[in-house]
Amino acid sequence: MKRRILLVDDEVAVLLTLKAILEISGYDVDTATSGREGKHRIRSREYEMIITDMRMEDEHAGKEVIDAAKTAKYKPAIALLTAFPQEGTAWEEIGADKMLVKPMHTRVLLQQLEALFVRHHGPQSATAVSASAAKKKPVAKAVVAAKKPVKKSAPKRAATVKKSVAKKPAAKKISAKKAVTKKSASKR
Repeated sequence: MKRRILLVDDEVAVLLTLKAILEISGYDVDTATSGREGKHRIRSREYEMIITDMRMEDEHAGKEVIDAAKTAKYKPAIALLTAFPQEGTAWEEIGADKMLVKPMHTRVLLQQLEALFVRHHGPQSATAVSASAAKKKPVAKAVVAAKKPVKKSAPKRAATVKKSVAKKPAAKKISAKKAVTKKSASKR
């Protein structure tokens, strides 16, 4: 079973990039483009993790999303995603479990999210994405293998080559010496 994450950010490019990265890594991801929409999703569906930007439609939108996540019955892990990191532990004081500073390398982001899942939900949660990612790999290989062109037998390939050579007109061959002579003659 995939772990479900809610991403809340008003920057659509950031939102879609993170969504793609997380889905490729085996997560089930929902998105919201405002604090208001994020709070609605938290109330209507359960998530193992909420990742929210701090500043969206106003400066307090991220705090409101964190408050909604903290009061949810299912108790998700909460990560604050920001380009403006706060000094010290201010992010912990508003209720986040982790602060993620954007931009961030994909590998580092995934490591930090895994560590947060383990810390918040226990060690058994670490195997959920690994198992789903392992299941996906053979499927991906099968799709690639199915798209490879079917090879023609040797006699058919030879016949095809002969036909294509016969149809093409012969190109004039000009030696390098003649080409230089022609070029210098045209300049005079």
